[in-house]
Amino acid sequence: MPDAFLCSVSDVKVSNTVDQRARNVMPSVEGFLRQKLTGQGLAFILAGGTVAQKVLEVGEVLAVDVSCIAALNTTVNVQIKYNGPVRRAVFGGDNLVTATLTGPGIVFIQSLPFRRFSQRIARAVTSPNMRDNPKFFVQIAIFFFLAYVVIVSSLILTDV
Repeated sequence: MPDAFLCSVSDVKVSNTVDQRARNVMPSVEGFLRQKLTGQGLAFILAGGTVAQKVLEVGEVLAVDVSCIAALNTTVNVQIKYNGPVRRAVFGGDNLVTATLTGPGIVFIQSLPFRRFSQRIARAVTSPNMRDNPKFFVQIAIFFFLAYVVIVSSLILTDV
């Protein structure tokens, strides 16, 4: 998805694609813009939380929050649907848009997209209970250190 590509080695080309199907065109909706990777080589993508790979068989359907999609094959059919306030009230959650993925193909799902992670950090920092908890700040420091290591190692690998 738009913020998943990190870097690539060799002959990998990155292009932005926009889904032009009428049912998917909604202003200010996540998942409207996608990045397409083509060519031979090695590409690194960035995802948050736990990443799960799901192999969809022909006709198999998977419904997920749009922001949780890290990567997918071009053979996977994507349908984006707006969740109204009634559906969100009944089923809970903060996802405004759901993607229905239909196989065949491979899908990589992330459990904690960056936007959701940053919202949790903002809530935790402003919460009076978390300000007194040093464990939280240690976890944040570890996260930023790991992000730094990923970026530096990707820069080293691209110079090969």
